[in-house]
Amino acid sequence: MTRRIAVVIFPDFQILDATGPIAAFEIAGRLSPGAYALEVLAQGGGDVASSAGVRMLAGPLDDDACDTLLVSGGIGTRRFTELAETIAWLRRRSVEARRTASICTGAYLLAEAGLLDGKRVTTHWGSCEQFARRYPKIRTEPDRIFVRQGEVWTSAGITAGIDLALALIEDDLGSEIARRTAQQLVVHHRRPGGQSQFSALLEMGGVNGRFAELMDWARERLAERLSVERLADRAAMSPRHFARAFLAETGLTPAKAVERLRLEAARVRVEAGHEPIDRVAEAAGFGDPERMRRAFLRAFGQPPQALRRAARV
Repeated sequence: MTRRIAVVIFPDFQILDATGPIAAFEIAGRLSPGAYALEVLAQGGGDVASSAGVRMLAGPLDDDACDTLLVSGGIGTRRFTELAETIAWLRRRSVEARRTASICTGAYLLAEAGLLDGKRVTTHWGSCEQFARRYPKIRTEPDRIFVRQGEVWTSAGITAGIDLALALIEDDLGSEIARRTAQQLVVHHRRPGGQSQFSALLEMGGVNGRFAELMDWARERLAERLSVERLADRAAMSPRHFARAFLAETGLTPAKAVERLRLEAARVRVEAGHEPIDRVAEAAGFGDPERMRRAFLRAFGQPPQALRRAARV
């Protein structure tokens, strides 16, 4: 079965929001011939300029059968009056499409179409606060790479669109095709939706990637004791110098960064299945379920059990 993927763009769309997922679906289609038919659509069709000035040729919005609607983000998403036809089209077509998804601030267009009310969603971290104020009926989750709520998917900013596309591919074609697609894209690893947006930045080690290797090392040892002294020793720095340098690079203390890594790992495991909460707490390095519960309440406003229940909706 060939699945038609309609990528919706508009003036001043973010080029990577569109081309990143397109590349992922293209590669998956080569690995599984006939799996996807890709089209780029826009209000009125024709040449559409991205925010970078690079143009893409789009077909007009149509009523042909579509498996997946995928809406790009970009600075043009807030021009609601100019995009009224696109918003109305999304509202109408999403009823017939198997699934609807947005990349980055493309969530604004889905929200304007009324498609996200009562749902858990995410968008670019820099827009989450404004998004939550504008759409109080939507449960905005700023600390996510992507969120699936039924057959509505939303992702964080820009490169997170590739993570979302890989998750959609895995949903369609299985984990092996998704893994091989990620390899072809030279993606280091496919990040799960529960990974926090901040931790996605943190794995780069801050502004210049200085602590990237250290964070990878820590992520593989979350069940162990990761004191400032141990991290500093791994970084070949004195504890005092390391703590100052790490805070300057990432905006977090080393202890807080480790907690965020543990939260991200625990959340993925909590939402993914039926593993006992105490086992998740031990594997993620919290030691006991109560300590993990308090950390979840601080970070997510909900205990682990509530997040597990919400993930099953």
